[in-house]
Amino acid sequence: MAVRYQLQESNTTDLPSNSGSTTYNRGFNVAGGAVDEILMKITTVNATGAIVADFGNVIQSLRFVLNGSTIFDFRSGYASAANNAPSQFGYFLNSLGSGRMTEIPGDTAKEVYFRIPVGRNISAGVSRLEYTLSYAAAAAAITSGQIQFWFRYNDNMTTTTTVSAATSFTHSASEEQVVVRLPQGVPGTVAGIMIQNDSAADQLDGIRIISQSDFSMPVGMIQAFNGDLYNGILYSDDGVSTTQQTYAIQVAGGLFVPLFGLSMDSDVRLQVNSSAATTRTYTPVIVAAVNGQSESQGRQTQPVITNTNQAVLAATTETV
Repeated sequence: MAVRYQLQESNTTDLPSNSGSTTYNRGFNVAGGAVDEILMKITTVNATGAIVADFGNVIQSLRFVLNGSTIFDFRSGYASAANNAPSQFGYFLNSLGSGRMTEIPGDTAKEVYFRIPVGRNISAGVSRLEYTLSYAAAAAAITSGQIQFWFRYNDNMTTTTTVSAATSFTHSASEEQVVVRLPQGVPGTVAGIMIQNDSAADQLDGIRIISQSDFSMPVGMIQAFNGDLYNGILYSDDGVSTTQQTYAIQVAGGLFVPLFGLSMDSDVRLQVNSSAATTRTYTPVIVAAVNGQSESQGRQTQPVITNTNQAVLAATTETV
C-alpha cells in the first residue's frame, strides 16, 4: 500500500460558533490497515475577526478513541478566539513534527490542517473511531464550513504514538514536586511532556526535570534546547500576513519538554517553581516501535518513513 489517503468522515455541523463553547461527539467506521496519522481538515466562511490568529486557538479539546482504546487525549490549558498569538494546540502538534498544524492565513475564510500522529495497525475488517471535539466560542459569526477526517495509511511507519490524559496540578507560588502519571498497559517510552498554564502567561521561574538535571532550568534554557528560541514556532496570523506563516519564539503559557525516550519504569517527576498560584496540566506523549510493513505491491518506490521520536528531536538543538 505504501502511502495512501482515505477520506473517512465529512460533515458541516461540527464547527465552532460565536454563540458559545460547543462540543461534538461523533463516530464512524474505518477500514483496516497501517494508519500512520489522522488528518483533520477544517474550512469556514466567517465574519471578519472570528478567529484572530491561528485556528488552534479555538480548540479546547480533542479526543480519539479507536476500537474502545483512547489513543489521543488533548485539552488546551486555555482557548480563546481573541488570542492574537500561536495556539497551545498548534504548538503541541508541531512539537511532534514540523507541519503537523498548518493553515492558509485568511480573515473571512479559514482553511486549516491538523495532522495527528497515531501509528496504529488496525485489524482487517471494520473498525470504529469515536471523537470528542470541543471549541471555544468564535469572536464573530461563522456562516458555513466543513470538517473532514482523512486517514493516512503508511506501511513504512515505525512508531505508534499515544497522547495520554493530562495530569493537572494546582500550584502555589513556590517550588513543588509534580508527579506526571503515566497510563498502565501502554507500551513505549516518553518522548516528551506538554506543560500548559490555564492562561496566556508562563508564571514559571524554572523546572527541574529529575531524569535530566540536578538543577532547576529556567524556561528560556528549555526553549533554547527544544528549538523554540530558534524561531521554532510557526503560526497563522492574517493580520500580519496572508501569504506566509508568522514566526514566534514562545507560546505564552505553553512549553514542550523533550524527554528523549524516557523509560516508563515509573511516573515522571518534575520540580516546578511557579511564580503565581495557578493550575497547570502535564500531557505525556508515549512512543513505541511498531512495524507497519506489509507485502510489497511494487507501486511506490520512495518510502515516507515517519518516527515521532526523531521528529521531536529534529525541532530541538540536539541534532547536528
